[in-house]
Amino acid sequence: MPENQLTISRVAGRIGAEISGIDLAEPLEEHTVAAIRAALLEHKVVFFRAQRLDHGSQIAFARQFGELTHAHPHEDAPPEQFPQILTIDPDRYAQKYGEDFRQEYRKRQYSYFSGWHTDVTAAVNPPAGSILRAEAVPEFGGDTQWTNLAAAYEGLSAPLQRLAESLRAVHRFRIPAEEESKRAERVNANLLIAEHPVVRVHPETGERVLFVNPGFTDHIVGLSAVESRRVLDLFYEHLTRPEYTVRFRWRAGDVAFWDNRATAHLAPTDLDHLDVRRTLHRVTLIGDRPVGVDGRESELLAGRPFLADSAVVVS
Repeated sequence: MPENQLTISRVAGRIGAEISGIDLAEPLEEHTVAAIRAALLEHKVVFFRAQRLDHGSQIAFARQFGELTHAHPHEDAPPEQFPQILTIDPDRYAQKYGEDFRQEYRKRQYSYFSGWHTDVTAAVNPPAGSILRAEAVPEFGGDTQWTNLAAAYEGLSAPLQRLAESLRAVHRFRIPAEEESKRAERVNANLLIAEHPVVRVHPETGERVLFVNPGFTDHIVGLSAVESRRVLDLFYEHLTRPEYTVRFRWRAGDVAFWDNRATAHLAPTDLDHLDVRRTLHRVTLIGDRPVGVDGRESELLAGRPFLADSAVVVS
């Protein structure tokens, strides 16, 4: 594909760009892959409209940017012959975890499904990137939002930047101790816990990134429970400020590709009262261990790195 057919258009002030003039179902030339990677690093999330991908071609597109993980650390039934695909559909989860799932989904924000989160930061090596494809979406609602965690770090005052750089936090899949469900059994049988720097250094851009998120971050190491919650709430309120975010209105065939090392995203919660279908499919790129400003890597506390093979224990 000639470079002059590739158009990159910014869509928000600090994050997001739409890339047009490209067919993701076809093998990409090396310079096109490089251009997409550069746009991803600069804009943190890039969008492609009206693509014609299926499971196989989505995986083939993603592999041009790195090795893929298994669908999800807790996924034991990805699509047949496509173990890299995680299908995101509330009806599927209701079938998987029982009819009570929708009520629990409405009441709480679980990292696997809803609420602001960075993908799988309970792993010692969270995914480097995620690629999400829309198969079926409603005519209205169901938007996804992303926030730029590098811009959020830059927006902190100097004293708060220094505080954040000195801290480390434990990330895990959080299931309330009192919850008894198939999903809780699955999570507890496959514990995944990691300690990450609160500020990581991006391995490609060198940017400093505020690397906490409400979906997975459990507590800050060395602080009391009250101190940890107050400090994390301050960071959460800051990193989700509108000026760091972009909102995407999905249409069938659309694809979003985000840098999971420098973003968090918010799944929609405005459709549960409606009888609509929303089905998307995600793949993720294997990531490295985050490194803090002090050069110290993340530490594995439970489980194993998030890699291409599945190690799901069926309870």
